[in-house]
Amino acid sequence: MTVSDAEQIRNIALVGHQGSGKTALTEALLHTSGAISRVGSVPDGTTQSDYHESEKERQMSIFATLLHASWDDTKINILDTPGYPDFASEVIASVRVADTALYVMDARSGVEVGTEMAWSYGEQTDTPALFVINHIDQASADFRSIVDEIEDRFGRGATPVQLPAGEGTRTLVDVLHMRQLYYPEGETEPEVQPIDGAFEDEARELHETLVEDIAASDDRLMEAYFEQGELTDDQMRNGLRAAIIERDLYPVFVTSATEEVGVSRLLDFIGSVCPSPASRLLETEGGQELTADPDDDPVAFVYRTMAQEHVGEYSYVRVFDGTLQSGQDLENARTGATERLGQIYELNGEERNNVPRLIAGDLGALVKLEDTTTNDTLRTPASDVVIPSIQFPAPRYRMAVRPVQEGQEDKLARGLHQITDEDPSLVFNHDALLNQLTLSGVGEMHLQIAKSRLERQAGVEVEFVEPRISYREAIQNRATAEHRHKKQSGGAGEFADISMLVEPLDGAFDPPDAIEVRGEETVETEWGAEIHFVDAIVGGAIDMNKFFSSIRKGVLNTMEEGPVAGFPVGNVRIVIHDGDMHPVDSNEAAFKRAALECFRQAFQKAGPVLLEPIHEVTITTPDDYTGDIISDLNTRRGRVQGIDTQGALQKITAEVPEAELHQYSTTLRSLTQGRGLHHMKFSHYEQMPGHVQEEVVDETTTPAAAA
Repeated sequence: MTVSDAEQIRNIALVGHQGSGKTALTEALLHTSGAISRVGSVPDGTTQSDYHESEKERQMSIFATLLHASWDDTKINILDTPGYPDFASEVIASVRVADTALYVMDARSGVEVGTEMAWSYGEQTDTPALFVINHIDQASADFRSIVDEIEDRFGRGATPVQLPAGEGTRTLVDVLHMRQLYYPEGETEPEVQPIDGAFEDEARELHETLVEDIAASDDRLMEAYFEQGELTDDQMRNGLRAAIIERDLYPVFVTSATEEVGVSRLLDFIGSVCPSPASRLLETEGGQELTADPDDDPVAFVYRTMAQEHVGEYSYVRVFDGTLQSGQDLENARTGATERLGQIYELNGEERNNVPRLIAGDLGALVKLEDTTTNDTLRTPASDVVIPSIQFPAPRYRMAVRPVQEGQEDKLARGLHQITDEDPSLVFNHDALLNQLTLSGVGEMHLQIAKSRLERQAGVEVEFVEPRISYREAIQNRATAEHRHKKQSGGAGEFADISMLVEPLDGAFDPPDAIEVRGEETVETEWGAEIHFVDAIVGGAIDMNKFFSSIRKGVLNTMEEGPVAGFPVGNVRIVIHDGDMHPVDSNEAAFKRAALECFRQAFQKAGPVLLEPIHEVTITTPDDYTGDIISDLNTRRGRVQGIDTQGALQKITAEVPEAELHQYSTTLRSLTQGRGLHHMKFSHYEQMPGHVQEEVVDETTTPAAAA
C-alpha cells in the first residue's frame, strides 16, 4: 500500500526462542492480512521468510527477513528473526529498527533462553514489547503458569489482554473489549460471542486489573477513572499505547499461528494500539531528535547488508526522517562520499517490489550502493546527523580457515571481506607470524553458516581447523656465548667473531664488572616484543658503526623463529661485549651469520621457556550453574579471580590459557543449557607448566608438525 505519513506505519520484530513459532506466526500474519494467498511451512521449506538455501536445509531461521502486510489502512513491516543464539546480531539489529518487539513464546515451554536473550536486547534499546503465547491450542499449554513466569522474569508490567477459553481451544476471551472470539476451522475472522460463564469472573478481574494498570500510567487517566469508574475505548487505547512506549506495560496475547487463531485480533491491536514511528523520537549522536517527518531532510540508517543472487548487494534501511527517492544524492556520514540512490524496494522475503520512495518511519532496501555498509548513516550533504551504531556481540568462537584447493587464497580473502562487511559480528584476521587466517563468530553454527556463504557467494570451498596458538619464547637467566664465523673459498673469505651476553629484559641493565656500556638501542618487533641491544665493545675489537646493523639483523632473524620451538622471542637484552674482525674478510653477511648463531647458543644456555597467552574470561550465568562452570575452569588450568552477583546472575572472572579455550562457547552452552554467556580478552603472557611445554615442543618439532 502507499503510505504518506509515519502514523500509517508499524514496525514489528518477532523475537524469541528457536522453535517458538515466529516464522509460522509471520506466515499467519501475512495470510490473514491477504499479503499471501497460501500459508507455507518450515519443514517443507515454503515459508515466505525462510527462503535462503541454508535456512531450508536446516529448517530454521538464520537471517532476519523483512516482510510487510496491510491492515486497516496501516502498513505493518514485519521482521522475522532467528531464535538460535549464534545469530544474535540479526535479532539485535531488528529490535533496534523496530518500534515494537513481539516476544513469541511456546505455550508448552514457557520462558526459554532465547526469550531472555531477546529481552535483554530490547531493554538496551528501550523497545516497546508485547508477549505472544503461541501454540495455545495444544493440550499441554498452560496459559496461567506462563503468565506467572513472564511476570517473575520480566516484571509486573506483563498484562494479559486475552485468555484462552479452555484447553486445546479455538476460542479466546478478549479482556480489553470484554468479548469472546471463536475462530472456526479454516477461517481467519472470528465469530464474536458473549463470554462463557466459566470464564466471566476471571475475565472481569483481568479487565479491571488492565484498566487500573492503564490508569496508573497517567495522572489524567487516573482522575478520569476515579470520576467515571471506567475508561472509554479511546482512553484505553491511547493510555495503553503510552504505557507500552514507556515500557510500563507489556500486553500478553495468545495465538495458534498454524491454525490462525487469534491472529486477526493481534493485527487489530498492532494497527490500532502499537506505537508508530512518529510516536518514538530518535536521539542522534549529536543529541538531536528526529521526528519521522516526511517533509524533513532525509536521514536513513543501514541496519544490515546482504548479497542477493542476481540482484547484488542489498542495503536494508530504516528511514528515520524525510523521504528517500530514486535518483537522490545522499552523503555517507562515515566516508563523506556521495551515494546516488537507484532502485528502492519494498520486500516480502525474497519477493521485491520497486517503489519510487520510502517515507520517514518505513523500512526497505536499496541496491548497488558504492561504499555503504551496516551501521552507515545516509543524509543530505549539508547535514551533520549521525544515527548511533548498533552494538553487535563480540566474537566468542574462532577457527582457522583455509581453502580446500590451493591457489584460491585471493578468492578466499575477497569472500571473507564480503561476509564480514555484511555481518559485523563475524571478524577475520590474518596472522603473518603464524601464517594463518582465522574467522571468529558468535558460535559454531554461526561459522558453519559463514562457511556455506563463502562457498555460495565467493565460489571457494573452505575448511576449518583448530587455530595455532601464538606462543612466545623467553629466557630465565643470564648466559654468555662466543661464536666465530670463518669461511674461505679461494677468493675473499668471510670472518666475524662475536661474544654475546643475553638476559631477560627486566628493569635496568646491571652490567658485570668486565663490561662497560658504550651505547644502547631498544627495538620493538612486529610481534610486540622489546629487544634491548647494548654495545659494550672496547678498543675497537668490532667496528660497531659499520657492523652493528648486521648484528642486529642476525639476532632479529633468529628471534622471529626462536631456538626452542620456532615461536617469536619475547623481551630480552643482548649485550655485544667482545669479538674480532678481519681487515679484508669481515663484512656484513659474516657478522649477520655470526650474530645469529651466537644468539642461538646463548639463548639455549639461559634457561629457555615457552610463554603462553593468558585471557581474562568473564562469564555471566544463573547461579545454578556456577559450581559446574568453576569445576570446568579448573580442568582448563583456569584461575578464578572473583565472583560477583549481578541481580539474579553470577559474574565469574577467571584467567585461562588461550590453548584451553578452543570451542569454549559450545561447552559453556552445554553446561548452562544455553543461559551462560562469556567474553574474553587477551591479558598477558606467562610461563607454561613444564609438561605442557614438552607437549608443545614435541608437536611443533616433529616432522608431521613441520609439514
